[in-house]
Amino acid sequence: MIEDFSNLDYLQNGNTRQQAAYRVLTQHKLFEKLAPYQPLLAGTIPLAIDTAQSDLDIVCCWIDKGIFLKSVSEHFSAYPFFTLREKTIGGIPSMIAGFEVDGFVVEIFGQPVPSHRQAAYRHMLIEHKLLLQHGEAFKQQVIQLKLQGYKTEPAFAQLLSLEGDPYEALLLLEQEPPGF
Repeated sequence: MIEDFSNLDYLQNGNTRQQAAYRVLTQHKLFEKLAPYQPLLAGTIPLAIDTAQSDLDIVCCWIDKGIFLKSVSEHFSAYPFFTLREKTIGGIPSMIAGFEVDGFVVEIFGQPVPSHRQAAYRHMLIEHKLLLQHGEAFKQQVIQLKLQGYKTEPAFAQLLSLEGDPYEALLLLEQEPPGF
């Protein structure tokens, strides 16, 4: 069981794709370059529910958008398929950079919100608990739905019969007592 997703060392002992992700993150010093922005890996690769299309999602917290944009551009614009865009998500200004490195698509997602409080990271922690509670068969069902084209949160919501917006419905589980 992974106790601390903030320390990437768990990837070294994971499945083949997690080990490859660890190599990419460390060899290219992605977290070192993003260190001022509290980088955290989120998404499906840490949970081993990824598909071939899954990317490395790195959430970051910025205080000054201009400094963050400049830093991300300086460090990553030379990578293939680099993009950088601004979007408002849930009323929060967000910066999204993408590029490819060693067979992985990387997405850097930055908001002026502490990384560990951003929705993507919170979703991952909730999904981790659910995977532990519901076991391997449930995990395989999530993967099967993802292979059918479902996004991660809608796949969980489908299997758990959650009502409404799957992203919001999962966050509501964060407040549930143990054993939800």
